[in-house]
Amino acid sequence: MARSKSAEEGDVVTIKKYANRRLYDTERSCYITLEDLGAMVRDGREFRVVDAKSGDDITHNVLTQIIMDTETRGETLLPVPFLRHLIGMYGDKMQSMVPQYLEASMTAFRKNQQDVRDAFEGALGSNPLAEMARRNLEMFQQAAGAFIPGAAGGSTRAKDAEIAALKAEVAELKAELAKKK
Repeated sequence: MARSKSAEEGDVVTIKKYANRRLYDTERSCYITLEDLGAMVRDGREFRVVDAKSGDDITHNVLTQIIMDTETRGETLLPVPFLRHLIGMYGDKMQSMVPQYLEASMTAFRKNQQDVRDAFEGALGSNPLAEMARRNLEMFQQAAGAFIPGAAGGSTRAKDAEIAALKAEVAELKAELAKKK
């Protein structure tokens, strides 16, 4: 799939969705599929989908449809307990906080994913996995503090136990990495 400009340049492709469910890429002047839109997302290409008749922005609905179609084909990414929790958040007092929390979590996950890739390529310092573990611990403590008053502080003994568990996990990851070299 050819890309003419990157998302970093701020260009957002407009995709028109017609009543016959066809999607039209206005940048390339051709019809595309949901699979093409999925590829655009994976390529980091920004787009918005508008209803061709009303002009309403329906990007959210189309992105949800891409997830549904992918999950239906057996490429499950979202575990049932997660889906149950997510559905349970609709109408909850905390509902307005969920999108920001999920977005921050995915941003942190993507950064960690890139850090691991960089670590395998030798681009990071001496102990990138320990740094990731430290950042994850901080992020989850902050998140817990937002949802449960007093949870971010925690006891010293609990923190020491968490640190010991994370150190053990890092040691296991290092051993696995050493085996693969």
